[in-house]
Amino acid sequence: MDEGDWLVERFQTHRGHLRAVAYRMLGSLSEADDAVQEAWLRLSRAGTRGVDDLGRWLTTVVARVCLDMLRSRAARREEPLGMHLPDPIIGRPDAPDPEQEALLGDAVGLALLVVLEELAPAERLALVLHDTFAMPFGEIAAILGRSPAAARQLASRARRRVRASTALPDADLARQRRVVDAFLAAARNGDLDALVAVLDPDVVVRADWGKMPAGASRTLRGPRAVAKQALAFSQRARSARPALVNGTAGVVADTGGRLLAVMGFTVSGGKIVEIDILADPARLRRLDLPVSYT
Repeated sequence: MDEGDWLVERFQTHRGHLRAVAYRMLGSLSEADDAVQEAWLRLSRAGTRGVDDLGRWLTTVVARVCLDMLRSRAARREEPLGMHLPDPIIGRPDAPDPEQEALLGDAVGLALLVVLEELAPAERLALVLHDTFAMPFGEIAAILGRSPAAARQLASRARRRVRASTALPDADLARQRRVVDAFLAAARNGDLDALVAVLDPDVVVRADWGKMPAGASRTLRGPRAVAKQALAFSQRARSARPALVNGTAGVVADTGGRLLAVMGFTVSGGKIVEIDILADPARLRRLDLPVSYT
């Protein structure tokens, strides 16, 4: 094996971890792949001379690339007006994909990623690298160009915001599924009261429609408002199939063979507390769906 092949092989052993770091940082699968590719380019140019821990070195490179991308995104105000959901990761509920499980680690629900999108770039980096990937604050500080104490403070502030803004999902996936199935059945049957019964009093729906359809809202709050939109939406959908959406109970809806929406649910205490809907046709066309959903 020549040196180039050896370097490729070593990089491949870290690719899954690097992609997981980048996805948590960016909420975009394509941008995560770009960040990982940039890490490979830098490694191929620099080689491993003087690198004691290649995994740690690559993680630092990916983190720096992601930080630059987040700062550039914020400076150019790339996000469209209104709701923009992160890229969902979709799997079959009966056959989890090992690659997806590695990418997600512990469930990275869409609701959590939405909150991460609201953090400042430095806060997001400090929180993700420390709380999810156990990087010491000294190393995080070096990436940010700040002191370890400042890095710790950034992570603490971000952690408080996340905890205040997201509900802890029920750990039992089967329980999540039962609640979501009850929601779908009530919507199909046109049963407003049954819909309201499975919704938390503070339920919120976030919808990324892309170009807004007539009569649609980007954010809804309250059981009756959410239930009424669910009834209206169910009239458009020909089918709604169970799916894993970022490791939690979700739904893939279509109409006559055309993908209509991907819905991620946060179920807490046996009630639906958040629903995140990606219904932007342009983004739906780019999704990497399991064969059974295409």
